[in-house]
Formats: sequence, C-alpha cells, structure tokens
Amino acid sequence: MIELPIVESTVQRAKRPDWLRVKLPVGKEYAKVRQLVDKYKLHTICESGNCPNMGECWGEGTATFMILGNVCTRSCTFCAVATGRPNEYDVEEPKRVAEAIHLMGVKHAVITSVNRDELKDKGAEIWYQTVVETKKLSPNTTIETLIPDVQNNWDALIRMISAGQEVVSHNMETVRGLYRKVRPQAKYDRSIEELRRIKEYGKRSKTGIMLGIGEKIEEVYEAMDDLAAVGLDVLTLGQYLQPTKMHLEVAEFIHPDLFAHYKEEGEKRGIKYVESGPLVRSSYHSERHVFV
Repeated sequence: MIELPIVESTVQRAKRPDWLRVKLPVGKEYAKVRQLVDKYKLHTICESGNCPNMGECWGEGTATFMILGNVCTRSCTFCAVATGRPNEYDVEEPKRVAEAIHLMGVKHAVITSVNRDELKDKGAEIWYQTVVETKKLSPNTTIETLIPDVQNNWDALIRMISAGQEVVSHNMETVRGLYRKVRPQAKYDRSIEELRRIKEYGKRSKTGIMLGIGEKIEEVYEAMDDLAAVGLDVLTLGQYLQPTKMHLEVAEFIHPDLFAHYKEEGEKRGIKYVESGPLVRSSYHSERHVFV
C-alpha cells in the first residue's frame, strides 16, 4: 500500500510553503518580451492570470498570448482574468500576434483566449487566422493553442483546431465534483467530450487540472481515468494559488511527493506525458509536449 504525504491545510490563509517560492522577473530577455507585449498592445495570460512562472518564461523569451481581448464572459471562481461584457474583437489582432512571435524568434508559441460566449462562432475565426498568420511568418515555430469551452459548437471547434497547430489544449481545471464551485458556467462531461473530439480530429490533446481546491485523491484518479479513456496525450497538474481575496481560497497546499505520485498514476493509466508539480501551469515547459 502506497503511503501518501500529509498535505498542509491553509487555515486562516497559512503561509505558502518553501516549494512555492518563485523568483522576481528580471533580466534582458524579460525586458525584451515586456517591450514587445507593450508595443503591439498584446494581452498575455502570464499577466492576466498572475502566473508564478512569468519571470522564468519571459526570461527565456517566451510568453503565452491571449487573444480576443482581456475580458471574459465566464465567472470562474479561480481565475484572475476580468469578467464582463467584452468589446468588439480586433480583426487585426492575428497579424499583430504573429509579428510579435516572429520578432521574439521563439521556437514554440502558446496561444490562448478568454471565453467569448456571446459570439456565434465563439471566436473560432480569429483563432484560425492567428495560427495561420503565425505559421506564415514563422513556419518553423510549433504552436500550442489552449482553447476555451465551445459549448457543444463542434463546427467552431473544428475551425479553431484546423489551422496547423501541433498541440490543442483545453483545460478541465478541476475534478467533476467541484465543477459547480469552480467553473459554474462549464460542464465536466462537455469538456471531456471536447477533448475526445480534439484527439479524434488527429491533434495532440492536452489538459490541465489545478489541485488544492478541496478535491479528494479518488476524484483525481477518476478524472485521470476519464481523460485516459478519450486518449489524452498530455496532462498538467499544478497547485492552485488564490489570485486575490475575492477569489476561491486555497483548501490545501499539495506536497511535492503527492504531485510525484499523481504523475506515476497518470502514466500508469496510459497518459503519455504527465507534468506534475506545485508550480506547473498548463503552458509551463509546453515545448516539451509537442513530440511526446
């Protein structure tokens, strides 16, 4: 019988453990990315999502671009991206993103977006054009697209994923039993179906789950089983961190040993690549996920 590590409760906003310490963003490459993001008036999930790895990733000259604006139609309780009524999308955005990626000279680019539930195509055309324009300027750059829930609009899904990207990711975020609490406008089975269709289309499929929200170990196993059943290629598991006092509180800090155990369990179930650790985010080390 496997002995699992005891997790540390976050009663009364306990101090973060040592394994969650990150470096402040500094350096020439960080400054270069900062300048390009500002110059081309681009949004990044690194900033909007308060990602703890921004200093490391930007310091290596990479960033995750967020298209279709920086206001989301969803009100997920974990997310720092602003919620509300988005402005009209910018039809020139695909070219600006493509040019910035080209100027950065990155070998692997990650593109994500807010949810645009008010749009008939869920933003699929902007998605398609962004990947096409990026490939046009940077044909040797591999691309991961982290796409939103299309609400069963499968025509929109096909348009989103048919532009030539190598990896298509759609984050589950949490286990089935916490969906109403964490993703009130989403549905667990609908996201599983979206991942099934991504894989069926022939794309390398990927998803991410946050831990420390109150999930039970057995619920994580159940999610892994469901993901393995639809042929998932890549799974990322990371510690949830509360972005502001207005967001969902951390229930517990998961010990690195338990993250290591989850990695073994995911791979045991047939998931090809499992990135599991406290500071792992869906785009973290994403260049490793292209050819797994």
